[in-house]
Amino acid sequence: MIEDVHWFAGIDWAMQSHSVGLLDAEGRQVARREFAHGGAGLTELCDWLLEKTKAAPGQIAVAIEMPHGPVVEMLLEHGFAVFAINPKQLDRFRDRFTVAGAKDDRRDAHVLADSLRTDRAAFRRLVVDDPTMIELREWSRMADELQQERTRLANRLRQQLWRYYPQATKLTDDVADEWFLALWQKVPTPDRAAKASEKAIARVPLVSRTRCNALGIAA
Repeated sequence: MIEDVHWFAGIDWAMQSHSVGLLDAEGRQVARREFAHGGAGLTELCDWLLEKTKAAPGQIAVAIEMPHGPVVEMLLEHGFAVFAINPKQLDRFRDRFTVAGAKDDRRDAHVLADSLRTDRAAFRRLVVDDPTMIELREWSRMADELQQERTRLANRLRQQLWRYYPQATKLTDDVADEWFLALWQKVPTPDRAAKASEKAIARVPLVSRTRCNALGIAA
């Protein structure tokens, strides 16, 4: 048991909404509800936990599968005792309640809450991160998203080039490279490449004579 904690909540989070189950110290289900993801929905979640329990935030332990993110940050900022568990460990606890393989958000929320109540050692207590770490995590997330977007757009560009300008796709494996985009801007079509001279595009970095010849650019 967790000292001074009298209520246990489990949150099965998702991108659009979160399923929440609330138990008392004896494991009886007090309430359960769905909350939309977003500032208003998460604020409503925190208010709902306080209203249902009539307890201080520190007396409410919340179990969740992820160690960080908007849901965790909101709960920590409001003073709740937040605990994370590895999804593989949660699978083992789920077997206590059912052998069915189909996912059930409300059941998972209940499993999270009850497992925290009975097996605290399997969970990790979360604390508010240093602001620098939060900033670094956000920058890292944005970098990952931008890289994914770059890859998606490069694949679309390669498909278009393959349709009308296949010789251009042979110049590089990464058609999103700055030098390739600069070259493409100079000679966007086979016809323009045939009429261009090597001297005309000499200022484009990394464009060698071999690459010019591949596009049919005259020396």
